[in-house]
Amino acid sequence: MNKKKRTIQEAVAEVTEPVAIEETVHATNLRANLDEIKTYEGVIGYILRNTTSAAIDLKDPTKIVDYAILSSSALDALKSLTELFDLGNPQSIVVEGKDAKMLSMTIQENRISIFMEKNAECERILGKLNTI
Repeated sequence: MNKKKRTIQEAVAEVTEPVAIEETVHATNLRANLDEIKTYEGVIGYILRNTTSAAIDLKDPTKIVDYAILSSSALDALKSLTELFDLGNPQSIVVEGKDAKMLSMTIQENRISIFMEKNAECERILGKLNTI
């Protein structure tokens, strides 16, 4: 009978916190921060993608495909260029055009792109995302 108790105790001792709970809390915090960032002056919207889902919040939903292609291409280029030039783990990339710019980064398994007017403050957004 002692042997059964020890087996049960060992099984309980081996149980760790579920990773899914931590990921859910992290994703929830990330989404909340992105929703706050969307209210910043000059922010057009964002795309948040991971291996299981995507969230898109843009002021002009007719351009979802365009923004998605730009986001994916920029993050892929960032990874390729940092590997090519041996720059280490990329933190973020800003792509600036004539009238707008995009900040893209990866936080854990989440790929994030934030679209904004050219005069919007990237540093403020980066600061908010780095608190996660």
